Amino acid sequence: MSRRRQIYEGKAKILYEGPEPGTLIQYFKDDATAFNAQKKGTIQGKGVINNRISEYVFTRLNHIGVPNHFIRRLNMREQLVRQVEIIPIEVVVRNVAAGSISKRLGIPEGEPLPHTLIEYYYKDDALGDPLIAEEHIACFGWANNEEMQDISSMAIRVNDFMCGMFAAINIRLIDFKLEFGRVWDGEYSRVILADEISPDGCRLWDMATGEKLDKDRFRRDLGGEEEAYQEVARRLGLLQDDNGPSEVFDLSKHRKLRGK
Repeated sequence: MSRRRQIYEGKAKILYEGPEPGTLIQYFKDDATAFNAQKKGTIQGKGVINNRISEYVFTRLNHIGVPNHFIRRLNMREQLVRQVEIIPIEVVVRNVAAGSISKRLGIPEGEPLPHTLIEYYYKDDALGDPLIAEEHIACFGWANNEEMQDISSMAIRVNDFMCGMFAAINIRLIDFKLEFGRVWDGEYSRVILADEISPDGCRLWDMATGEKLDKDRFRRDLGGEEEAYQEVARRLGLLQDDNGPSEVFDLSKHRKLRGK
């Protein structure tokens, strides 16, 4: 498909004008960022892997009735999506303590939470995507009460589905980020899932070894980012596998090379 007018460029993706009104082409980059773009780098082939994984997850979510913006994958790095009005909130679903919640509350990383926790962050890189409460969302009109009910119920359903999906391939879903947007029909709108679901926005740990199979390998200078992303895709059946489905991913060589 010929390249069209660029609409927006983010840290991991570029959005182009779609072939029909109400559509966009979403292009996945290899760029990697962390700590609100304070750390930047490249994970070779990340865009290709994330495109495939996000396609797979969004398609399966659509099959269980979770409305989302995905229409179809176009090629190795691009997919056709519905254009939405993005709600300026990042929704983080947590099952196990890791990352910022461990730092904020002093909970040891890896400790299961008493129950699934949903947190909301205001989407603003300049402000560091601050943690917000539902009262902030209502006060500033970022989303109304009905929309927040839809968002929270969809987030829980996505979590339930993905926990099972990843557990089936021996991966523990620690936490993940979601974004939502509005689609309009005249004066009425409804909320659907948008953006992407990939190792960029999920914490994924091998159930047997505890190895991190996500962007934390980049954040924490662990090495092996490309292999980790490929391993998630391989286990989901999205890559050719010559070594058999029972092979356990081992990143010990990266730790030895880096003296860790």
